[in-house]
Amino acid sequence: MISNNFVLNVIRFISLVLVQVLIFNKLNFFGYINPMVYILFLYWYPIKQNKELFIVLCFVLGLFIDFFSDTMAINTAATVTIAFLRPSIMRFVFGVNYEFQSFKLGNATRLQQFTFLIVLIVIHHLMYFILEIFSFGNIFLILKKVFSISLATLVLCTLFSSLFSVAKE
Repeated sequence: MISNNFVLNVIRFISLVLVQVLIFNKLNFFGYINPMVYILFLYWYPIKQNKELFIVLCFVLGLFIDFFSDTMAINTAATVTIAFLRPSIMRFVFGVNYEFQSFKLGNATRLQQFTFLIVLIVIHHLMYFILEIFSFGNIFLILKKVFSISLATLVLCTLFSSLFSVAKE
């Protein structure tokens, strides 16, 4: 039998891909700011689920975004990197609490949740723009894009997270 958690993750996956591809890839605030809200899948994915499946799902997520955005696997590389680093990021943000079997993201403080989201977004965007620009001669351009697009993504992800997240995961 299919669990509610599985159905919820499938709906989130499809919805985030559609919202990213159909809405946010078409937006260009100030000519270059395109928020990447599909990162919320990495934030919302249950903590104690199968980690190998999570990396595969993130690969597929990045591949879909790349296919529809024509970005030549840059999203895939950045998303898989975050999927791989997620346990270390969680250990850094949540500390010892992350190691317990009963830990859930909804039980963490708002500050910890916000910090976790910020770290996911910044590392993802840093990886993405390093691969996109691929020149450390343009380090200030990379940092400008990481800062501005991370800020826009953070605002929208926080808004979506407060609107659409389940009360107790």
